[in-house]
Amino acid sequence: MSSPVPPASPRKRPTIADIAAAAGVSKGAVSYALNDKPGVSEGTRARVLEIAARMGWHPSSAARALSDGRCGAIGLVVDRPAWVLGIEPFFMRLISGVEAGLAATGTALLLQVTEDVGAEAAAYRRWWGERRVDGVLLVDLREPDPRPGLLAELGMPAVAVGHAGRLSGMPSVWIDDAVAVRETVAYLAALGHREVARVAGPPHFVHTRERSEAFEAAAEEFGIGGVTCVYTDYTGEGGARATRRLLSGTRRPTAVVYDNDVMAVAALGVAQEMGVPVPGELSLVAWDDSELCRLVHPALTAVSRHVPQYGRQAAEVLLAHIRGEQAAGAAPLEPPVLVPRGSTAPARSAGGAASA
Repeated sequence: MSSPVPPASPRKRPTIADIAAAAGVSKGAVSYALNDKPGVSEGTRARVLEIAARMGWHPSSAARALSDGRCGAIGLVVDRPAWVLGIEPFFMRLISGVEAGLAATGTALLLQVTEDVGAEAAAYRRWWGERRVDGVLLVDLREPDPRPGLLAELGMPAVAVGHAGRLSGMPSVWIDDAVAVRETVAYLAALGHREVARVAGPPHFVHTRERSEAFEAAAEEFGIGGVTCVYTDYTGEGGARATRRLLSGTRRPTAVVYDNDVMAVAALGVAQEMGVPVPGELSLVAWDDSELCRLVHPALTAVSRHVPQYGRQAAEVLLAHIRGEQAAGAAPLEPPVLVPRGSTAPARSAGGAASA
């Protein structure tokens, strides 16, 4: 029986001393060459760079932090249950955009998931104290929101992902949801819907409040009197419970707008469970178009936002802020657009005919 193969020892990381020995020059000369500073000939500089590349040498982030105060990373804390991120496409698409905005700069993204504001605040304090990040992206703005004050106290550069009109001094990247809310309500009104409900996220989020205000204004503008709003936690279970409650009421809505795609997909299942045809008796609209909306049957009418672009621009604004450049106070992106699909149709009257 053969002897077990011992595990391979981890390879020692190359150092400036290793490069100097291989090139036959001093460590000072290597430092000049790697940092593109005068003090060595072009021939020596080229030889040092070639040897460094062959040995797989990269600058130490810790050493760089000591020299210029930067560590080459930004942070993002998502204050949601970790399992939610696995099923909600919005954050995955947002993170993909952030990574795209960081890719060319060699900046890393440090992601942490927490389940309360206290843990999120502790993460910011730890990251800043340990020089783990150069700045952070702030998501899910709240009312009231203690986080901007904490970040200002720490002196940590931050960019809000969302409309931060009331957070003075913090640059933000945001999407004007009111445009899409009005378009959605106008579309449902044109289809004859007069009993419309909305299943929203947590009421303390700024974007929830802004959508609610826009929804109420549009409903009044287009003559929709029966408007019901139910607040949930963005999960499929929360969306399903809200839908059962709405469909079991004495005034059943003929159309429901959901604040994310996960809840809308869950609602489609509830409608089938309760024998309510979609879109024959119930029209469904999802906020944030995704593959989920296109894969179910009928495919869900949805509000489409450029979420990866949202993340990319937020990362670029934060990097500029970290460099000390003047960051825009508020950078609005292209407004969302409504994408009609098979889950919406003209409203049915009590007798079963489509409304005029």
